[in-house]
Amino acid sequence: MLIPAIFTSPGPELFQLGPFVLRWYGLLIAVAVLIGLNLSSWLARQRGLDANLISDLLPILVLAAVIGARTYYVAFEWDSYQRSWWDAFAIWKGGIAIHGALLGGSLAVILFCRWRRVSFWNVLDVLVPSVVLGQAIGRWGNFFNSEAFGVPTDLPWKLFIPAANRPGVFKTAEFFHPTFLYESIWNIGLFVLLMVLFRLGRQNKISLPSGALSCIYLLSYSLGRIWIEGLRIDPLCLGGQPPFCDGGLRIAQLMSLSLMAIAGLGLFWLYGRKSPLPDPGLKKADPS
Repeated sequence: MLIPAIFTSPGPELFQLGPFVLRWYGLLIAVAVLIGLNLSSWLARQRGLDANLISDLLPILVLAAVIGARTYYVAFEWDSYQRSWWDAFAIWKGGIAIHGALLGGSLAVILFCRWRRVSFWNVLDVLVPSVVLGQAIGRWGNFFNSEAFGVPTDLPWKLFIPAANRPGVFKTAEFFHPTFLYESIWNIGLFVLLMVLFRLGRQNKISLPSGALSCIYLLSYSLGRIWIEGLRIDPLCLGGQPPFCDGGLRIAQLMSLSLMAIAGLGLFWLYGRKSPLPDPGLKKADPS
Protein backbone atom coordinates (compact mmCIF):
# COMPACT_ATOMS: atom_id res chain seq x y z
CA MET A 1 0.00 0.00 0.00
CA LEU A 2 1.09 3.56 -0.72
CA ILE A 3 1.36 5.74 2.36
CA PRO A 4 -0.10 9.24 1.77
CA ALA A 5 2.51 11.96 2.20
CA ILE A 6 1.41 15.58 1.87
CA PHE A 7 4.39 17.91 1.98
CA THR A 8 3.71 21.39 3.36
CA SER A 9 6.46 23.98 3.71
CA PRO A 10 6.78 25.72 7.10
CA GLY A 11 8.04 28.79 5.22
CA PRO A 12 11.41 30.01 3.89
CA GLU A 13 12.69 31.48 7.17
CA LEU A 14 14.14 29.37 9.98
CA PHE A 15 14.19 32.24 12.46
CA GLN A 16 14.61 36.00 12.67
CA LEU A 17 16.55 37.93 15.31
CA GLY A 18 16.13 41.66 14.81
CA PRO A 19 17.33 42.51 11.31
CA PHE A 20 19.05 39.13 10.97
CA VAL A 21 17.08 36.47 9.09
CA LEU A 22 18.31 32.91 8.70
CA ARG A 23 16.69 31.28 5.68
CA TRP A 24 16.44 27.56 5.16
CA TYR A 25 17.94 27.85 1.68
CA GLY A 26 21.06 29.60 2.99
CA LEU A 27 21.47 27.08 5.79
CA LEU A 28 21.14 24.15 3.38
CA ILE A 29 23.74 25.63 1.02
CA ALA A 30 26.14 26.19 3.93
CA VAL A 31 25.67 22.59 5.10
CA ALA A 32 26.19 21.28 1.56
CA VAL A 33 29.41 23.28 1.16
CA LEU A 34 30.77 22.07 4.52
CA ILE A 35 29.99 18.42 3.75
CA GLY A 36 31.39 18.80 0.24
CA LEU A 37 34.66 20.25 1.51
CA ASN A 38 35.27 17.32 3.84
CA LEU A 39 34.11 14.66 1.40
CA SER A 40 36.11 15.95 -1.57
CA SER A 41 39.20 16.44 0.59
CA TRP A 42 38.96 12.80 1.65
CA LEU A 43 38.43 11.64 -1.93
CA ALA A 44 41.40 13.75 -3.04
CA ARG A 45 43.64 11.96 -0.54
CA GLN A 46 42.34 8.62 -1.80
CA ARG A 47 43.33 9.60 -5.35
CA GLY A 48 46.77 10.81 -4.28
CA LEU A 49 46.02 14.53 -4.58
CA ASP A 50 46.93 17.20 -2.05
CA ALA A 51 43.86 17.51 0.18
CA ASN A 52 44.63 21.21 0.70
CA LEU A 53 43.93 21.63 -3.01
CA ILE A 54 40.20 21.36 -2.32
CA SER A 55 40.17 23.90 0.51
CA ASP A 56 42.12 26.32 -1.71
CA LEU A 57 39.72 25.78 -4.59
CA LEU A 58 36.44 25.86 -2.65
CA PRO A 59 35.98 29.64 -2.15
CA ILE A 60 36.71 30.28 -5.84
CA LEU A 61 34.45 27.42 -6.90
CA VAL A 62 31.49 28.51 -4.77
CA LEU A 63 31.75 32.13 -5.93
CA ALA A 64 32.02 31.14 -9.60
CA ALA A 65 29.13 28.69 -9.29
CA VAL A 66 26.84 31.27 -7.67
CA ILE A 67 27.73 33.93 -10.26
CA GLY A 68 27.26 31.43 -13.08
CA ALA A 69 23.93 30.19 -11.70
CA ARG A 70 22.53 33.69 -11.31
CA THR A 71 23.86 35.01 -14.63
CA TYR A 72 22.43 32.03 -16.49
CA TYR A 73 19.00 32.51 -14.93
CA VAL A 74 18.86 36.28 -15.45
CA ALA A 75 20.01 35.94 -19.07
CA PHE A 76 16.97 33.81 -19.92
CA GLU A 77 14.58 35.83 -17.74
CA TRP A 78 15.86 39.28 -18.66
CA ASP A 79 12.40 40.60 -19.52
CA SER A 80 11.46 40.15 -15.86
CA TYR A 81 14.22 42.53 -14.80
CA GLN A 82 13.58 45.37 -17.23
CA ARG A 83 11.74 47.54 -14.71
CA SER A 84 14.32 47.07 -11.97
CA TRP A 85 17.65 45.77 -13.20
CA TRP A 86 18.96 45.98 -9.64
CA ASP A 87 16.81 42.94 -8.85
CA ALA A 88 19.16 40.94 -11.07
CA PHE A 89 21.58 41.02 -8.11
CA ALA A 90 18.91 40.10 -5.51
CA ILE A 91 19.80 36.42 -5.38
CA TRP A 92 18.10 36.05 -1.99
CA LYS A 93 14.77 36.46 -3.81
CA GLY A 94 15.42 33.25 -5.74
CA GLY A 95 16.38 32.57 -9.32
CA ILE A 96 19.44 30.41 -9.84
CA ALA A 97 20.02 27.61 -12.34
CA ILE A 98 22.14 24.51 -11.73
CA HIS A 99 23.37 24.42 -15.32
CA GLY A 100 24.74 27.93 -14.92
CA ALA A 101 26.44 26.81 -11.71
CA LEU A 102 28.01 23.85 -13.53
CA LEU A 103 29.30 26.09 -16.32
CA GLY A 104 30.68 28.74 -13.96
CA GLY A 105 32.16 26.16 -11.61
CA SER A 106 33.79 24.21 -14.44
CA LEU A 107 35.47 27.35 -15.77
CA ALA A 108 36.78 28.13 -12.30
CA VAL A 109 38.17 24.60 -11.91
CA ILE A 110 39.91 24.79 -15.31
CA LEU A 111 41.59 28.10 -14.46
CA PHE A 112 42.52 26.86 -10.97
CA CYS A 113 44.03 23.64 -12.33
CA ARG A 114 46.05 25.54 -14.93
CA TRP A 115 47.34 27.81 -12.18
CA ARG A 116 48.23 24.91 -9.85
CA ARG A 117 49.32 22.63 -12.73
CA VAL A 118 47.15 19.68 -11.78
CA SER A 119 44.86 17.49 -13.86
CA PHE A 120 41.39 18.95 -14.37
CA TRP A 121 39.81 15.51 -14.64
CA ASN A 122 41.42 14.21 -11.44
CA VAL A 123 40.13 17.23 -9.53
CA LEU A 124 36.69 17.09 -11.13
CA ASP A 125 36.34 13.38 -10.33
CA VAL A 126 36.78 14.06 -6.60
CA LEU A 127 34.36 17.00 -6.77
CA VAL A 128 31.36 15.47 -8.55
CA PRO A 129 30.22 13.21 -5.66
CA SER A 130 30.10 16.31 -3.45
CA VAL A 131 28.36 18.30 -6.18
CA VAL A 132 25.54 15.80 -6.62
CA LEU A 133 25.14 15.36 -2.85
CA GLY A 134 25.00 19.14 -2.54
CA GLN A 135 22.31 19.20 -5.22
CA ALA A 136 20.29 16.63 -3.26
CA ILE A 137 20.51 18.77 -0.12
CA GLY A 138 19.96 22.08 -1.88
CA ARG A 139 16.76 20.94 -3.61
CA TRP A 140 15.05 21.02 -0.21
CA GLY A 141 15.48 24.79 -0.35
CA ASN A 142 12.89 24.74 -3.15
CA PHE A 143 10.54 22.96 -0.74
CA PHE A 144 10.89 25.61 1.96
CA ASN A 145 10.49 28.40 -0.63
CA SER A 146 7.44 26.70 -2.23
CA GLU A 147 9.04 26.97 -5.67
CA ALA A 148 10.23 24.81 -8.57
CA PHE A 149 7.27 22.45 -8.24
CA GLY A 150 5.53 20.37 -10.87
CA VAL A 151 2.09 20.17 -12.44
CA PRO A 152 -0.98 19.54 -10.26
CA THR A 153 -1.39 16.00 -8.98
CA ASP A 154 -3.59 13.93 -6.70
CA LEU A 155 -1.02 11.21 -6.08
CA PRO A 156 -0.59 9.93 -2.51
CA TRP A 157 2.62 11.95 -2.33
CA LYS A 158 1.99 15.57 -3.20
CA LEU A 159 3.12 19.06 -2.32
CA PHE A 160 0.79 21.74 -0.99
CA ILE A 161 1.53 25.14 -2.51
CA PRO A 162 0.10 28.35 -0.96
CA ALA A 163 -2.18 30.34 -3.26
CA ALA A 164 0.34 33.21 -3.42
CA ASN A 165 2.94 30.90 -4.98
CA ARG A 166 0.69 29.30 -7.60
CA PRO A 167 0.81 30.46 -11.22
CA GLY A 168 -2.39 32.04 -12.52
CA VAL A 169 -3.42 29.05 -14.62
CA PHE A 170 -3.35 26.80 -11.54
CA LYS A 171 -4.86 29.12 -8.91
CA THR A 172 -7.57 26.60 -8.07
CA ALA A 173 -5.16 23.71 -7.63
CA GLU A 174 -3.71 23.01 -4.19
CA PHE A 175 -1.42 20.02 -4.67
CA PHE A 176 1.46 19.64 -7.11
CA HIS A 177 4.20 17.18 -7.99
CA PRO A 178 7.07 17.56 -5.46
CA THR A 179 9.75 17.75 -8.13
CA PHE A 180 12.26 18.89 -5.51
CA LEU A 181 11.82 15.47 -3.88
CA TYR A 182 12.13 13.57 -7.16
CA GLU A 183 15.40 15.28 -8.00
CA SER A 184 16.73 14.95 -4.46
CA ILE A 185 16.08 11.19 -4.46
CA TRP A 186 17.58 10.85 -7.94
CA ASN A 187 20.69 12.72 -6.84
CA ILE A 188 21.10 10.64 -3.68
CA GLY A 189 20.95 7.50 -5.80
CA LEU A 190 23.54 8.97 -8.16
CA PHE A 191 25.75 9.91 -5.21
CA VAL A 192 25.70 6.31 -3.97
CA LEU A 193 26.54 5.07 -7.49
CA LEU A 194 29.50 7.45 -7.82
CA MET A 195 30.88 6.49 -4.42
CA VAL A 196 30.59 2.77 -5.19
CA LEU A 197 32.31 3.25 -8.55
CA PHE A 198 35.05 5.36 -6.93
CA ARG A 199 35.71 2.60 -4.37
CA LEU A 200 35.73 -0.15 -6.98
CA GLY A 201 38.12 1.90 -9.10
CA ARG A 202 40.44 2.40 -6.12
CA GLN A 203 40.41 -1.36 -5.53
CA ASN A 204 41.18 -1.99 -9.23
CA LYS A 205 38.01 -4.05 -9.55
CA ILE A 206 36.84 -1.91 -12.46
CA SER A 207 38.59 0.35 -14.95
CA LEU A 208 37.92 3.96 -13.96
CA PRO A 209 40.29 6.29 -15.84
CA SER A 210 40.46 10.00 -15.06
CA GLY A 211 37.30 11.75 -16.20
CA ALA A 212 35.10 8.65 -16.26
CA LEU A 213 33.37 9.50 -12.98
CA SER A 214 32.68 13.05 -14.19
CA CYS A 215 31.19 11.76 -17.44
CA ILE A 216 28.99 9.27 -15.57
CA TYR A 217 27.75 12.11 -13.35
CA LEU A 218 26.89 14.34 -16.31
CA LEU A 219 25.16 11.53 -18.18
CA SER A 220 23.15 10.22 -15.22
CA TYR A 221 22.16 13.58 -13.75
CA SER A 222 21.07 14.89 -17.15
CA LEU A 223 18.98 11.78 -17.79
CA GLY A 224 16.99 12.35 -14.61
CA ARG A 225 16.75 16.09 -15.15
CA ILE A 226 15.18 15.68 -18.59
CA TRP A 227 12.32 13.68 -17.06
CA ILE A 228 11.87 15.88 -13.98
CA GLU A 229 12.07 19.10 -15.99
CA GLY A 230 9.14 17.89 -18.07
CA LEU A 231 6.95 18.03 -14.96
CA ARG A 232 7.93 21.50 -13.82
CA ILE A 233 5.76 24.54 -14.48
CA ASP A 234 8.45 27.21 -14.05
CA PRO A 235 10.94 26.30 -16.82
CA LEU A 236 13.33 28.67 -18.52
CA CYS A 237 12.06 28.75 -22.10
CA LEU A 238 13.65 29.36 -25.46
CA GLY A 239 10.61 30.83 -27.18
CA GLY A 240 7.22 30.18 -25.65
CA GLN A 241 6.22 30.92 -22.09
CA PRO A 242 5.84 28.94 -18.85
CA PRO A 243 4.19 26.82 -17.61
CA PHE A 244 4.60 24.60 -20.67
CA CYS A 245 6.84 26.62 -23.03
CA ASP A 246 4.15 26.35 -25.70
CA GLY A 247 5.74 27.05 -29.06
CA GLY A 248 9.20 26.92 -27.53
CA LEU A 249 11.73 24.62 -25.87
CA ARG A 250 12.77 24.01 -22.29
CA ILE A 251 16.32 25.27 -21.81
CA ALA A 252 17.17 22.76 -19.06
CA GLN A 253 16.18 19.85 -21.29
CA LEU A 254 18.25 21.19 -24.18
CA MET A 255 21.24 21.68 -21.89
CA SER A 256 20.78 18.21 -20.42
CA LEU A 257 20.73 16.64 -23.88
CA SER A 258 23.91 18.54 -24.77
CA LEU A 259 25.66 17.37 -21.59
CA MET A 260 24.57 13.79 -22.24
CA ALA A 261 26.09 13.96 -25.71
CA ILE A 262 29.35 15.38 -24.31
CA ALA A 263 29.46 12.76 -21.55
CA GLY A 264 28.71 9.95 -24.01
CA LEU A 265 31.52 11.14 -26.25
CA GLY A 266 33.85 11.27 -23.25
CA LEU A 267 33.02 7.71 -22.23
CA PHE A 268 33.49 6.52 -25.81
CA TRP A 269 36.86 8.29 -25.87
CA LEU A 270 37.93 6.57 -22.65
CA TYR A 271 36.55 3.08 -23.21
CA GLY A 272 36.04 2.86 -26.95
CA ARG A 273 39.25 4.51 -28.11
CA LYS A 274 41.02 3.67 -24.83
CA SER A 275 42.62 7.12 -24.82
CA PRO A 276 42.87 9.69 -21.99
CA LEU A 277 40.63 12.71 -22.26
CA PRO A 278 42.24 15.98 -23.39
CA ASP A 279 42.99 17.85 -20.17
CA PRO A 280 42.15 21.59 -20.19
CA GLY A 281 43.85 21.97 -16.83
CA LEU A 282 47.30 21.07 -18.09
CA LYS A 283 49.35 23.12 -20.50
CA LYS A 284 51.17 21.25 -23.22
CA ALA A 285 54.49 21.62 -21.45
CA ASP A 286 53.11 20.20 -18.21
CA PRO A 287 53.50 16.48 -17.42
CA SER A 288 50.21 14.57 -17.85
